[in-house]
Amino acid sequence: MSPASSAATIEEVAAAAGVSRSTVSRVVNGSPAVSPAAVAAVNDAIARLNYVPNRAARTLASRTTNAIALVVPEDPTRFFGDPFFATIVGGIYRRLAETPYVLNVFLASDDSGEKATAYLRGGNVDGALIVSHHARDGFVARIADAVPVVFAGRPTQPEIAQRAHYVDVDNVLGGRLGAGSLIDAGRTRIATIAGPADMPPGIDRLIGFEAALSDAGLEAAGIAVGDFSEASGAAAMRELLASGREIDAVFAANDLMARGAMSVLSETGRSVPADISVVGFDDSVIATQVTPRPTSVRQPSFEQGELMVEVLLGLIAEEAPERVTIVDPELVVRDSVAR
Repeated sequence: MSPASSAATIEEVAAAAGVSRSTVSRVVNGSPAVSPAAVAAVNDAIARLNYVPNRAARTLASRTTNAIALVVPEDPTRFFGDPFFATIVGGIYRRLAETPYVLNVFLASDDSGEKATAYLRGGNVDGALIVSHHARDGFVARIADAVPVVFAGRPTQPEIAQRAHYVDVDNVLGGRLGAGSLIDAGRTRIATIAGPADMPPGIDRLIGFEAALSDAGLEAAGIAVGDFSEASGAAAMRELLASGREIDAVFAANDLMARGAMSVLSETGRSVPADISVVGFDDSVIATQVTPRPTSVRQPSFEQGELMVEVLLGLIAEEAPERVTIVDPELVVRDSVAR
């Protein structure tokens, strides 16, 4: 690998130098308990592989920042307007309350991510949690090269997807549950408002939705795409209605889009669930604030936040936590599905 290539991992340096991961860590930390030959081999591998040492981990023996970063590649409107973030951050705070760590929050899109990247790579935190990342968010890979990182959901970037630690919801199962509830209710002309195609939850929930319909011998009555916002759900519902295809049910990939869809159905004189049944995803507070209350696929976001912190603490302590943790969703039946 040339110096122009992406930074290597500590495991790759260890393999190139013919030593253990702990030996590389000791060399980086300046420990005298390493032979001169091993030091030379490790330093040569670091230079050849363009390895960027984790400054926070390097100083754990003598100094720790007691800070963890929460990086959310979204604009403030989305962060403060979507109940999903409040729930997962609640879980993160609950678990961190048992530790000496404080949480630094960074809202950063790709055009402003360099400031957060420079700060985090400067050794100012011991690790980072990354929530709601998109395929376009290239800066998250640079953060993951510098500090221990745990993602909410699998990363979309190929260069880190195979080695990243993440805690995810089984979104394919969630899509199946949402579509299945409509199929079980006897609906046969089922459309979906899918999430963004550059985010794993959007991709996986659509895969599960289509798989459930295929198993039942059905085809989607329409597929429109939103960005997980209420406005996009409304726009997608208008698109589905304008298609002219008959629809008797809609599965929306989150509760905000479900609420947007239901508002359009009400505006156009369609009754929920008598004319069109609606199922959302998240089981957020929104599910209890809309009439009729939407059936929703519950994702355990609070638990996901707690588990992310648990994995990150293990990484900071140079333990070996599970790289991938998957939690299961469940269907919460309410009033928006006619049976």
